[in-house]
Amino acid sequence: MARLEVKRHLGRADIDAVSELLEVANHVDHHHPLDEHRWLDLVQGGREGFAGLVAWEPGHPHPVGYAQLSREPNAARAGSWALEFVVDPHHRHRDPEIGLRLVEAALELVREEGGGHVHMWVPKPTPLHHRIAEATGLRRGRQLLQMRRTLPIDGEADPLPVRPFVPGFDDEPWLAVNNRAFRWHDEQGGWDLDTLKARQAQDWFDPAGFLLHERNGRLAGFCWTKVHDDHDPPLGEIYVIAVDPDFQGLGLGRRLALAGLDWLGRTRIGTAMLYVDRDNAPAVRLYESLGFAVDHVDQAYVGNV
Repeated sequence: MARLEVKRHLGRADIDAVSELLEVANHVDHHHPLDEHRWLDLVQGGREGFAGLVAWEPGHPHPVGYAQLSREPNAARAGSWALEFVVDPHHRHRDPEIGLRLVEAALELVREEGGGHVHMWVPKPTPLHHRIAEATGLRRGRQLLQMRRTLPIDGEADPLPVRPFVPGFDDEPWLAVNNRAFRWHDEQGGWDLDTLKARQAQDWFDPAGFLLHERNGRLAGFCWTKVHDDHDPPLGEIYVIAVDPDFQGLGLGRRLALAGLDWLGRTRIGTAMLYVDRDNAPAVRLYESLGFAVDHVDQAYVGNV
């Protein structure tokens, strides 16, 4: 039976061991086990409200499973928790209960901290994930679509004046527009300068693909792209796209998406992808009109502990 260690802070050796597990799972499953917010929390060693649960089995020098629990830092959503977990692909059939024990232990930590709302994301869920959720009292919630299309976008361009993001100059104006546009969004709303700087410090960050559109001296919208070089072949992502509420209704969203796709195509990326909430029907229709189709679905499981 796997032994669980609960870490409130991860040292370098812990981070390296868990990162190796995540890389093995990514190679087998063709997706990252942790979303980017949780990944950055991991590599930074864990911020306040963090817990990493590491599963070990006798005779194995590497972790066989990992769960990460993070308390929502936004005061408006205090009492909410994000949970993600992964099991080593080589141990999923050998001990199918590892995932269940990780989730049970994480939910017990939430209880010890006074309880709250738990949000567990699972990329490409399987029947086992559904059983774990049911066994631990979580129900199916939001679904996130990953949509893809081929590049380039020959004949589809609708030119829109854009310029690259300038770190240090555009930070505050961009944060203001982002937080206005995503004030309703759990993950993308409420960013601060530290959140933005953490993204800028990542190897994938390229300001040339962070496109801004200005009108009357104001930032009206943006399309931030990201290239996944660790994917074979590389994937280009429309990472974040938004229009300031003051400029909505002008058709800028579609033209910003085309500007981003055009930039990715000119960098010789052959496939573009993006994520969109299944319930966001206007956005899904927009992306379908741009040639995107669903590649797979990610599932949230939610519940109150």
